Amino acid sequence: MTVTETAYAKINLALHVRRRREDGYHELETLFAFVDQGDVLSVADSAQDSVRVVGEFSGGLDDPFDNLVAKALGKLPRGGGLDVILEKNLPVAAGLGGGSADAGAVFRIVRERYGLPDGWQARAASLGADVPACVESRTCIGRGTGTELEPADDSLAGTPVLLVNPRVPLSTGPVFKAWNGVDLGPMPEDDARSVAIEGRNDLEGPAIALCPPVAGVLAALRGTSPFLARMSGSGATCFALFDNEAARDRAAASIAADQPGWWQMRGNLR
Repeated sequence: MTVTETAYAKINLALHVRRRREDGYHELETLFAFVDQGDVLSVADSAQDSVRVVGEFSGGLDDPFDNLVAKALGKLPRGGGLDVILEKNLPVAAGLGGGSADAGAVFRIVRERYGLPDGWQARAASLGADVPACVESRTCIGRGTGTELEPADDSLAGTPVLLVNPRVPLSTGPVFKAWNGVDLGPMPEDDARSVAIEGRNDLEGPAIALCPPVAGVLAALRGTSPFLARMSGSGATCFALFDNEAARDRAAASIAADQPGWWQMRGNLR
């Protein structure tokens, strides 16, 4: 029997870069949230593990050794194999944690079928800083490199969201390298909605310097009167939050008419 699992798109409602650590990584404070749309994994029992990628953005994952689904399967001992078809609906190198979300979905699938081993959090973190948050795919606070998780309230659950990407990939490493190193202060301590509104994304500036179309996406989203528009992660995807689905859908239609080449996805926060 084949079952499906959504790999929920990750967005950073706020992302504060505090300092560069001695190990070369950056100390972060972020508010993770997840959209109820994303990649889709179709899974069936098999004699051995296998992964096949289909969908609009399947071409971005043509290296089987760099596929986080395969890597996640390799991290989780089980009594049987899994045949996975990954429908890649999220753009690659887009600030949506697409690969991390895919890995998180694998952890949920294995948890349901076999249970997870002790210390699975460390196994998840070894795949990427966003993967532990993507396992549960619920609003939470991330500290350290993003792997030190704290619960957050659900004051934004159900909020209509629009994701827009200019179809330009933007790798995380160069964006962090272009950050000016100035600590602008901690993330607010409040409910999730207030933190999102009062927070910031410290990587917007360096991302725009490397990928100017990000500025155009932000301007287009802000022009639709959401209560928040911001870049996610290290870009280039940006998001807008709305008070109702009708406003989100009008914004999506307006942007699609003006910029038909841009990728977009509509959903609601989980």
